[in-house]
Amino acid sequence: MLVDSHCHLDFDEFAPELDAVVARASEAGVGAMVTIGTKLANFPKVRAVAERFGNVWCSVGVHPHEAQVEELESPEILLTHARQAKVVGIGETGLDYYYEHSPREAQRANFRHHIAAAREAGLPLIVHTRDADDDTIAILEEEMARGIFAGVLHCFTGTRRLARAALELGLYISASGIATFKNSGELRAVLSEVPAERLLVETDAPYLAPVPMRGRRNEPAFVAHTAARLAELRGVGAEGFARQTTDNFFRLFAKAVRPA
Repeated sequence: MLVDSHCHLDFDEFAPELDAVVARASEAGVGAMVTIGTKLANFPKVRAVAERFGNVWCSVGVHPHEAQVEELESPEILLTHARQAKVVGIGETGLDYYYEHSPREAQRANFRHHIAAAREAGLPLIVHTRDADDDTIAILEEEMARGIFAGVLHCFTGTRRLARAALELGLYISASGIATFKNSGELRAVLSEVPAERLLVETDAPYLAPVPMRGRRNEPAFVAHTAARLAELRGVGAEGFARQTTDNFFRLFAKAVRPA
């Protein structure tokens, strides 16, 4: 079994055939999925998708792009939603200095509130970071010193320094379809060094379809292609890689129930 640890099944791209998308994932051996919260305003829709399917879970959070529109004053609203049975993570949150759709200070403040919520709820933090290595590392280190929390750097495309800093803090690294792209040799070199017990796989669907599906709308079933490429990269069998990353997922996202 594989797990798609990060997708966006609430997005409109999936609405016309959501049942078929989830069914195709199961047929491809993807036994569980996490659909990710990006806006509090849309959280009811995210939760409804998770509640509709027995093998779909969800998170609650405010994407850094939305930090100015949904600027948090405290972790409380996140903690309230985190009590829902299907919510297994906090985020996605973090820093995006590439697009800068929200001011950096608003992003940093929201990031810290999410960390506080993850720490208090005992749920893993789902981190989005792009072109913001220094501030991401600094905030994670400062906050970890205040109290331990679990988490994952999703859709990892960062530097070796960022990966090592995250791993030293006990965090996980999640690889997306970007790892299969022809020009991602440097990223694959970094991912090859991630300890087997700290690696997850994801699609970030509907974005970033892996080779050989590039150019198509991504969906959870396609995580099998990313997993196959990473297994090859790391010199392990596909079944062993699937077993390891699935075990990693349920260790990190301990509130999620492993399918029978």
